[in-house]
Order: sequence, then C-alpha cells, then structure tokens
Amino acid sequence: MGCPGSQSDRYPWTVIHVERRKEYMASLEAASSKQIIAPFAEFLAGLVERGLKGEATAELPAARE
Repeated sequence: MGCPGSQSDRYPWTVIHVERRKEYMASLEAASSKQIIAPFAEFLAGLVERGLKGEATAELPAARE
C-alpha cells in the first residue's frame, strides 16, 4: 500500500524492460533538458495501460540450467 492519499496504491508496478532502455532514456532526457514531456508521458502511460490490462511489460530471463 502506498502513502495515504497517494496514487501508488491504484496503479500496478511498472517495469521498463532493458530492451526499451534507449527509448526510455531518450524520452526522459527530452523531458528533463528540453521540457518536452509528451514522449515520456506517452511511454509510461503505454506501460501502465498494459499493466492495468494484466499484460506483461517485461519478462524475466529464462532460468539457466
């Protein structure tokens, strides 16, 4: 559970898969340095939407034998 009044108890954990790291970092950099937040917000919103639908946003690597 999150802090009282916070949104953290309403949204699933969101994991950014390592294969999408470049996309994440580019959108984060644009938001941070140029104040262009739409790509970052859209990136995260897409992951959150998938999580709310119960879809995996990242997968764990297969266990090695």
